[in-house]
Amino acid sequence: MTKSILIRNARIVNENTTFKGDVLIENEIIKKVGASIALTNNEGVEIIEADGSYLIPGFIDDQVHFREPGLTHK
Repeated sequence: MTKSILIRNARIVNENTTFKGDVLIENEIIKKVGASIALTNNEGVEIIEADGSYLIPGFIDDQVHFREPGLTHK
């Protein structure tokens, strides 16, 4: 079963620009980023209203401390 999430009305920071829009995620993968994503069948889709909150699709925290392999004692 496909798990889908649609985040609406976020302030999206993507490719050196910021705009108000939506992000569609299917099975934990970003499928679409756009100004307004229309769904033909929204049954089973979790919709999150971001109401202007900032969203950075695909952002990775570079301050994490990966301990594998080695240094697992920390």
